[in-house]
Formats: sequence, structure tokens, C-alpha cells
Amino acid sequence: MSKLVINARRAAHRAGAPTPAAQTAPDVPPAPRWARLAAGAAVLTTIPSGVWRIAFGFGAPVGFTGATAAAFAEHQPGWGTVYCVALSVLAETLALLTLGLVRPWGLVTPRWIPLIGGRRVRPLAAVVPALLGSLILTALGMEGLFGRWAGNLAEPDSPRGFAAVVMTLAYLPLVAWGPLLGAVTLDYARRTVRWRR
Repeated sequence: MSKLVINARRAAHRAGAPTPAAQTAPDVPPAPRWARLAAGAAVLTTIPSGVWRIAFGFGAPVGFTGATAAAFAEHQPGWGTVYCVALSVLAETLALLTLGLVRPWGLVTPRWIPLIGGRRVRPLAAVVPALLGSLILTALGMEGLFGRWAGNLAEPDSPRGFAAVVMTLAYLPLVAWGPLLGAVTLDYARRTVRWRR
């Protein structure tokens, strides 16, 4: 490749102009307002439990008593703190991916991402994992709402009174995460399938 062509591509890239190898955003209709709001709500569903979990990880008294409190006290602060923070960050990162279903970076990957930056996102590469995630999150939310959380609160060492209310309110929004993700994913599929026709 001639030096002149290379310099022209570099200049175009610096100026923000698309190069021949660069992919442009497909002509996909924008996400409707309800989908943008649902995506934002999906991101917010993980914040209360994340804050509660991080506080718990750093040893804040969240209402556990007896042997359970003693077992947690051995590792928090400590490796239990790392686990709680990492789990909270992972959940929020996964929730943030929902925004890609309503934003341009869900159609064309940002240029700064190595190897795939600037390329079009294949709709099924986003739709299939998002739908699977939605189904799993919805099942976990229902199981937690009607099974595990109720069972955990029945344990003798579990939080009682105000502490139980705080823990329940922190985890309750997670029940909405799966359905919100599913609705946004179906809208993304509807819009991107139209683009592919």
C-alpha cells in the first residue's frame, strides 16, 4: 500500500471520517422511549442489592446473628469483602450491557474495543445471550421471591425487623431485572430484524 494512501487514511481517521474498512451504523430505527426507560430501569435494579452487599462485605451490621454472624465475621473484612465487591461490580456491569440494546454501541462496537472495534454487531450475537440472561434472571427472581428469600428470612440467624425490611427492599428490585431485559431485547430484535430484511 502506498505511503500516500496510508497517510490519507490516517488523516481521515484523525478527522473522524469513516475509512473504507470502517463499518458504519446500520439504518436501524431508534429505540422507542419505553425501551430506553426500561433499559435504564434494568441498570438501576442491581444498585440497591449491590450497595447492601458491599456494606455487608465491609462488615456493616446488617442484622445477621448467632453462628451465621460469627462465620461472616471471620472473612469480612477480608476475602468476603473482595467477593461481595466483585459480585456487585459484575452484576452492575451485566446490567449496564442492557443499555447497548438501546444505544448506538449496541449496533456498532466502539472503536476503542480491541479486534472488534468499529464493526457491526450481529443481531443474534446480542439477542441470544440477552434472551437467555432474561430467562435465567426471571427464573432466579421468581425463585428468590417465592422460595429462597422467604426461606432465608425464616432462618433463626437471619435479619429481623428493620434489618429484614432493608435487606428485602435491597433485593426486591432484582425481580424486575429479567423481565425488563427481556422486553428491551425483544424490541432490539424487532428493530434489527427489520434492518436485516
